[in-house]
Amino acid sequence: MTAVTVPFLDLARAAAEQREILETALLACVRRGRYVLGEEVFAFEREWAAFCESPFAASCASGTDAITLALRALGVGSGDEVLTVSMTCAPTAVGILRAGATPVFVDVDSDRLTMDPSRLDAAVTRRTKAIVPVHLYGRLADMAGIAAFAKSKGFLLVEDCAQAHGATLGGRPAGSFGDAAAWSFYPTKNLGALGDGGAVTTGRSEVAERVRRLRVYGYSTRNDAGEAGFNSRLDEVQAAALRVRLSRLAEGNARRARIAARYDAALAACVRTPPPARAGETPAYHLYVARIRGRESFRERLAAAGVGTDVHYPRAVHEQAAFASLPRGPLPETERAAREVVSLPLYPQLTDDEAGRVIEAVRSAR
Repeated sequence: MTAVTVPFLDLARAAAEQREILETALLACVRRGRYVLGEEVFAFEREWAAFCESPFAASCASGTDAITLALRALGVGSGDEVLTVSMTCAPTAVGILRAGATPVFVDVDSDRLTMDPSRLDAAVTRRTKAIVPVHLYGRLADMAGIAAFAKSKGFLLVEDCAQAHGATLGGRPAGSFGDAAAWSFYPTKNLGALGDGGAVTTGRSEVAERVRRLRVYGYSTRNDAGEAGFNSRLDEVQAAALRVRLSRLAEGNARRARIAARYDAALAACVRTPPPARAGETPAYHLYVARIRGRESFRERLAAAGVGTDVHYPRAVHEQAAFASLPRGPLPETERAAREVVSLPLYPQLTDDEAGRVIEAVRSAR
């Protein structure tokens, strides 16, 4: 088989581009000798809140923790049910479970593969307390419909924004539609750290303050826990790296958008491309996900042409053993999508020539 010469993702390229400024920022952390909850973390929290147009941001150790902390800070816990989707990565469900609540899966729409508001009412029980929609692949869910439903029922709303850094809808940024939002800074994200990291943004000061207590064991003051919390702190080195990369996020998203537009124009006749942006929508283009029947043979043909691909996600959450017993309604769109989705290379460091080779390989494979 031909060696892959157009990698699906190459994180080393971004590191090489930013080497000098990253090295300077990281060395400054080492020299200061403070590595947890110091000035880099607090500066990043201010800058991230400003970028998200949110009054408050509280960092934590991962995006999974961000979901847990946001729900716990809002009072969601044991005995509660949380409506969410199965067309996502397992951490969405794990974060809900770790908060003490039970995820209840509802189906997605057939185009964006995000939560279908028309499916919510059938999933409601007397235990329903919150909704966690997922902004998948950099596209916002139907937040007008979801937020209206949540408001009508008095449910809490926490957005899973792990793939939506910089996405907007109707002039509003991802994370601004609910009571809180959970963010991941895993290295593959549009804003990626050099390891794990996460944050909660919210417009509610009491929620932000409780997240800050919960991330440090539940301490209200040192060695005085008012409730049992977690150890979920963003370290100084990751915060420093994120500050460097945040200054380049908009530029990187714009590059992603240009590549995605090129794919759209060249591939629409041979594969099912992602749906066009809605009026007033700016996607973050975290992933470029086409839909293919006969996916595995398609991927093999691209690999033979030297083009790497991936699948997000080959098994829906409810199809995985750890989550198979969780409650759910019918999920036909989720299950259909899980058999068809395939992700093509899309990242700021992908060259124009490489994007052209992806297009050529896809056309030849179809």
